[in-house]
Amino acid sequence: MTILISISIKQQQLTLIDDDKLIKFYSISTALKGTGQNKNSYQTPLGLHYIRAKIGKDLPLFSIFEGRRPTGEIWCKDNSELKPNHDWILSRIIWLSGKEFGINRLGNSDTMQRYIYIHGTHDEKQLGSPLSHGCIRMSNHNVIELFDLVSIGTIVHINEE
Repeated sequence: MTILISISIKQQQLTLIDDDKLIKFYSISTALKGTGQNKNSYQTPLGLHYIRAKIGKDLPLFSIFEGRRPTGEIWCKDNSELKPNHDWILSRIIWLSGKEFGINRLGNSDTMQRYIYIHGTHDEKQLGSPLSHGCIRMSNHNVIELFDLVSIGTIVHINEE
């Protein structure tokens, strides 16, 4: 069994593939500023990646993370009213690392050092439109499902198509 994640920027879709068979697909949201590899660009990086870490196993739905650590709080609508422009990281974190030297690994373009994740979002109604600050946003139920289906080391291909 070889699981692969394919992320389409154009379709705003994450596809989970097992031995060349489609398992599931999910609506996502990538970066509002488009694609790009550079640090501090707030863009989604392209290319081959792998899952470096999975954070948040067994935490409650809508758990809030800051600096990859759970705060112990559960997100509610009041949080968004207090911080309307905050890119909330909720429920689970699937932390990505680049596989391609000079493209998304090491130097000014290192995906891991940019803290690019697949994570739950507070803004589930906007999935399907690019609105993140560089990460791949998913609905909270879907990111928990994906989290449970993939392993550290799973290949993630982020592409324009």
